[in-house]
Amino acid sequence: MTRLPRIAAGLALGAAMTMGAFAPVFAQDTIKVGVLHSLSGTMAISETTLKDTMLFLIAEQNKKGGLLGKQLEPVVVDPASDWPLFAEKARELIAVDKVAAVFGCWTSSSRKSVLPVFKELNSILFYPVQYEGEESEKNVIYTGAAPNQQAIPAVDYLMSEEGGAVKRWVLEATDYVYPRTTNKILEQYLKDKGVPPEDIKINYTPFGFSDWQTEVAAIKEFGSAGKKTGVVSTINGDANVPFYKELANQGIKAEDIPVVAFSVGEEELAGMDTTNLVGHLAAWNYFQSVDTPENTAFIDSWHGFIANDKRTTNDPMEAAYLGFNLWVAAVEKAGTTDTDAVLKAIVGLSYPNLTGGTATVLPNHHLTKPVLIGEVQADGQFDIVSQTEPVPGDAWSDVLPEDKGIEADWTDPLTGCGHLDTATKTCGAAP
Repeated sequence: MTRLPRIAAGLALGAAMTMGAFAPVFAQDTIKVGVLHSLSGTMAISETTLKDTMLFLIAEQNKKGGLLGKQLEPVVVDPASDWPLFAEKARELIAVDKVAAVFGCWTSSSRKSVLPVFKELNSILFYPVQYEGEESEKNVIYTGAAPNQQAIPAVDYLMSEEGGAVKRWVLEATDYVYPRTTNKILEQYLKDKGVPPEDIKINYTPFGFSDWQTEVAAIKEFGSAGKKTGVVSTINGDANVPFYKELANQGIKAEDIPVVAFSVGEEELAGMDTTNLVGHLAAWNYFQSVDTPENTAFIDSWHGFIANDKRTTNDPMEAAYLGFNLWVAAVEKAGTTDTDAVLKAIVGLSYPNLTGGTATVLPNHHLTKPVLIGEVQADGQFDIVSQTEPVPGDAWSDVLPEDKGIEADWTDPLTGCGHLDTATKTCGAAP
């Protein structure tokens, strides 16, 4: 079931006809699953693939007989990279379409927009993208990385001799909540590591920013002070394409000023000329180039569904894969799609990830995830240069003084707490 603007609906219908994925008419007695991703606007470059991923996962589950004896029915909406519209579309999915759960959002601005809706209507959001942490909500399962599972390990890697022993830091970012909070954590972390304030440069640009000449020139100038300089990029969406193009235009190579990105994966690289990006880095919990039987099977199935062997996979796809399968397992364990029953059942559940390990849902509603650092290759794939064992996601960063001793525990969704002071044993409101 879809409810899209007219143009987007036509494109979706054409894609469905091409793939033949959902040709049968759904019976009335189905379990509806909400898909809340931007199919237009600045974030469509990243989010459209997650919509396709959810259709793929639902189709695969239906082949297995569905869930609780019923077929799953996707309800796809397009919030069009408009953060307030995310809340409106989420309300429609829950209150009108009666979906059992929602898989969606990319930016933290969109997630923050929908949180009050999920709390008010007591539904579940599975959020499949790395984010800034500083949050643990009863109604959200965070299947992407927290800062201790991406941002901090990326900085540690660049600080190491293997990563180039970077001494000077540019935090280049899109101007919204995820980069600002991540950079707050990273700035404190760098200072705690002995980096002087004058060796940290932070710059913000708006969504969709395209005129990178001045900003890249400033990075080049900052890197000419005689200390090894690196860029930590939280640039999001289609602004990445002109950013990397301008790096190449100004002759900035990875061996001179390496860039490590948190929002650039295989899908984004597919739209770029990667020739001059070779050696720049990305930090994720998954890359398509991971060599495991689980990943090979996933890629083969994905290509069969999408009918295009050139379509890549990426980290948020694996996060969506984990979230969906953990939801299925929780519903089966609970014997119902009731929100509180599913939330109680899901804590402690594990599911094999695609890197050969296991993802477990922690009491704070985050997952255990390995951290991978990859170097961009000329073919748009990543050569994995570093990989850790699974790291437990930390909802509240101990890097920030105000978060020391703060934990979250939703083992019992009715009495749990997302901001627990372990010293006083009191549950307070998050700042």
